[in-house]
Amino acid sequence: MGSYGKLARRSLETDTPVMVQIQELIRGAKSAVSLAQGVVYWKPPKQALDKVKDLVYEPSISKYGADEGIPELREALVKKLHNENKLYKSSVMVTAGANQAFVNLVLTLCDADDSVVMFAPYYFNAYMSFQMTGITNILVGPGNPTTLYPDADWLERTLLETKPAPKLVTVVNPGNPSGTYIPEPLLKRISDLCRDAGSWLIIDNTYEYFMYDDLKHSCMEGDHIVNIFSFSKAYGMMGWRVGYIAYPSEVEGFAAQLLKVQDNIPICASILSQHLALYSLELGPEWVTEQVKNLVKNRDLVLEALSPLGEDAVKGGEGAIYLWAKLPEKYVDDFKVVRWLAHRHGVVVIPGSACGCPGNVRISFGGLVESDCKAAAGRLSRGLEELVRDGMVE
Repeated sequence: MGSYGKLARRSLETDTPVMVQIQELIRGAKSAVSLAQGVVYWKPPKQALDKVKDLVYEPSISKYGADEGIPELREALVKKLHNENKLYKSSVMVTAGANQAFVNLVLTLCDADDSVVMFAPYYFNAYMSFQMTGITNILVGPGNPTTLYPDADWLERTLLETKPAPKLVTVVNPGNPSGTYIPEPLLKRISDLCRDAGSWLIIDNTYEYFMYDDLKHSCMEGDHIVNIFSFSKAYGMMGWRVGYIAYPSEVEGFAAQLLKVQDNIPICASILSQHLALYSLELGPEWVTEQVKNLVKNRDLVLEALSPLGEDAVKGGEGAIYLWAKLPEKYVDDFKVVRWLAHRHGVVVIPGSACGCPGNVRISFGGLVESDCKAAAGRLSRGLEELVRDGMVE
């Protein structure tokens, strides 16, 4: 064991971040283009950036702010939650991104001996958050083989049969890694099952604006529901690190416990970043939807590139910035395929094994402008044609 014997088991037993492995792969593969990381190609609104530029010398920017977020941003977010999400009984905490929001909630709501529920294919960082906080009883439910929707019948059985009932259930809607949108009636059923079992439900709405084909995003509210949101993708603010938690206002003690966690991790999200979030929010959801509508072309380019895998192999893409594809049966070692595609064809995707589903890949179509996406899709198409026809030729 050597020096490893002195390191925390919960850290040693947490998965290595797949994006760290992918970044190493990109550095090692000559001229590889990425359809891997969940990013968008646009920057924050120019009007918002110009306003923030003028704030740099303002003394308050360099001081600590309120742990839960600057008051004017929180006030604007409460209005946004009312107007856009129909959430009327939720309070807001601003965090350093949606990932930190999730860790805050796991630390606030769960003990290490609790069981928790998520659905495959799952968001790898959420899985790691459970591992890192010492939770070992992670119950992974199946997605519907045709739609990838969370299997609510399985959830109902699991919530009834697990003693004590799982402390927490989590879903991402629309999905990461699948790009699948959970229809409102199904989300309502999941919510009702959690309420009846006494389980918390965390819904990650990071991709709320990323909806295609006339689908409409919807949220759920209740004393057992916590919603997570993010500025990262919507406003192109990945590096600015701003997300927020909408938690039930009427649950006694929730805010006080959440503040303990917040004060010990970031104290507060970056003050400059919060002002950029506020200025971006002032432009309204129309600014975001204007950017998002251009992604439909990217999605179609990638869909076409995935066609060598067969028509039933590709799922998702109703929302978010992802498509989910099944590799030919013999390629259970999807990381091997990912490395091969990177080195031989110069295109990088995410292995499904990082999301609990070996033998699949996640493809992100959000990070490249259309012309670059077309070039990347061409590489992916050639790679998959060769994979299906000849195997992994070295």
